Amino acid sequence: MAHSVVKVIERCENATEDCNLDLSQCELMQIPDAVYHLMRNTELQTCNLSGNVLKKVSPKFALKFSAITDLNLSHNQLTRLPDEFAILTELARLNISNNSFIVLPQVVFKLPNLTTLDAQNNAILEIDTEEAITSNQLALVDLRNNPLSRNCRRKLQDFQTSFRLEISNDVEDDW
Repeated sequence: MAHSVVKVIERCENATEDCNLDLSQCELMQIPDAVYHLMRNTELQTCNLSGNVLKKVSPKFALKFSAITDLNLSHNQLTRLPDEFAILTELARLNISNNSFIVLPQVVFKLPNLTTLDAQNNAILEIDTEEAITSNQLALVDLRNNPLSRNCRRKLQDFQTSFRLEISNDVEDDW
C-alpha cells in the first residue's frame, strides 16, 4: 500500500511539470483528495486512470480538472459518470472501455468538443438519453463488444450523422 502512495505522489509531481497525470495501475479505489491537493496549481491536459479498481469518479474531478482534453478511465469497475462531467468542455478523447457500464452515460452527449469516445467491452444495452449529441466534433464512437439492444442500435443509427460508429454485428434477440 505504501508503495502505491509513493507512486501516486511521484506521478503527481511529474504532472506539475508536463500537465499529464498518469495514475494508471496504481490500485486506486477512488481518486485520493491528496491528488487534488497536489495538483491544485496545475492545469491538467491529460489524465490516465486506467487499470485501477475505480467504482466511481467523484464530481470533484470535473470541477478540479475542467481544462482536461484527454481522459482514460479504461479497465476499471465504473458503472456511471457524474453529471458534472458536462463541464469538461475541452474534453476531446474519452476512453471508458473495459468497465461495467450497462448504460452509455448521458453526459457523454453533452461534451461539446468530444471527438472520440471509446466505450468498447462494457455491458452496454441502452443509451440513457433521447437527446441528440451536442458535439459537432465527434468523429468516432466505439461500442464494439457490448450487448446493445435493437432499440439502442436504432437510436444510434438515428444519431449518426457525422461520426463513425463501431459496433459488433452479433445481434441478440430482444427478450
